[in-house]
Amino acid sequence: MLKNYLTLAWKVLQRRKVFTAISLFGTSFTLVVLTVAVALFDHALSPVAPEVNLGRTLVMTRARMQGDGSTWQSPPGYKLVHDYARNLPGVALMTVQTGGTLATSFVDGRKIDSTLKHTDAAFWRVYQFAFLEGSPYGAADVESARLVMVINETSRKRFFGGASALGRFIDADGQRFQVIGVVPDVPSLRTPSADLYAPLTTQKSKGWEEEYLGDFSPAFLLAPNARPEDVRAELHSRMATWKSPKDSNWKTLSANLETPFENVGRNLYPGETDFARTYGGFLAAVLAGAALMFMALPAINLVNLNVSRIMERASEIGVRKAFGASSRTLVVQFVVENLALTIIGGLVGFLLAGFVLRAINDSGLIPYAALTLNSRIFLWGIALAVVFGLLSGVYPAWRMSRVHPVVALKGTR
Repeated sequence: MLKNYLTLAWKVLQRRKVFTAISLFGTSFTLVVLTVAVALFDHALSPVAPEVNLGRTLVMTRARMQGDGSTWQSPPGYKLVHDYARNLPGVALMTVQTGGTLATSFVDGRKIDSTLKHTDAAFWRVYQFAFLEGSPYGAADVESARLVMVINETSRKRFFGGASALGRFIDADGQRFQVIGVVPDVPSLRTPSADLYAPLTTQKSKGWEEEYLGDFSPAFLLAPNARPEDVRAELHSRMATWKSPKDSNWKTLSANLETPFENVGRNLYPGETDFARTYGGFLAAVLAGAALMFMALPAINLVNLNVSRIMERASEIGVRKAFGASSRTLVVQFVVENLALTIIGGLVGFLLAGFVLRAINDSGLIPYAALTLNSRIFLWGIALAVVFGLLSGVYPAWRMSRVHPVVALKGTR
């Protein structure tokens, strides 16, 4: 039965070439934009190297101190993380890393600006980097503040022309580091992205170990059976014991642990966010609303086009009804036609999106972007095409099924 519907749909679409071309353009354009958006989201939050355990990872990107009529919010400081977030039950590994600072170097008169991230030794265990050369620094290197460095592949090209970097030196942030490892580039949308990585203790700034608010982005790898809500509850319990330093007007110190998805949702939430709750549901609602709103306008246009197309085929509808075709049969026929059209448009849009993503990668708009079309994005694209087809095809088909055979045979509405 479905084969017959598809055969009929294909014949109709071939016969009505202008309508088919217009519909394909609208569907393809809509699906290109949606596919690119899905690819960007997948690129930022999918579990790929080095964040292979993203599903078990919690992050802390914001902390807040509040006092009498004043609020100070920023990334957490090292003292907050060290005093209240270490050895949380259910956490298998924890890493402390800075957000990344600009480091300027000069090589043969060339100025090179790099992003320098300071990390502890656990960073290389939480994130699974595939080393192209050498190996990471360890706990002993961090403890002794040894001036060693791991660089990414692009930095190897920029500093050494692509030759082996092991044992060579880079002047960055006013210090001279020896390169001990090279790792692949990490897209800037990912947390562990940087050009240069150095031990946490080699920071030039002073007093960072005693700050409750600062420039750190700790990440927590949960044990396989741990529940995020239990880990959050333990952190909140510990932070409730915080006491304000002497001669300070601050009354409370708060922070929260979130999944990367929840963290994006909180960053998009308007106004001041509540550290006692998470914002994954808010982000899911925003994404769903944005997708539906973006599809609404072309869907409405396609509905109007479909209504006109169906009414132009009034005589055909009347003949089929006169020979016993049920309203259900006609509705299914036109819905299948529309779904076939939107799925074809979706496939065209999927192919065009590949060229758009390649252009974004080559543009440098997103540093180290490696946007690709994978099976997840393909399935999302097809799902969106089906939804788009249903949104724009059901109402015209239903309206067509209500036409009386006599009226249809006369070619009127």
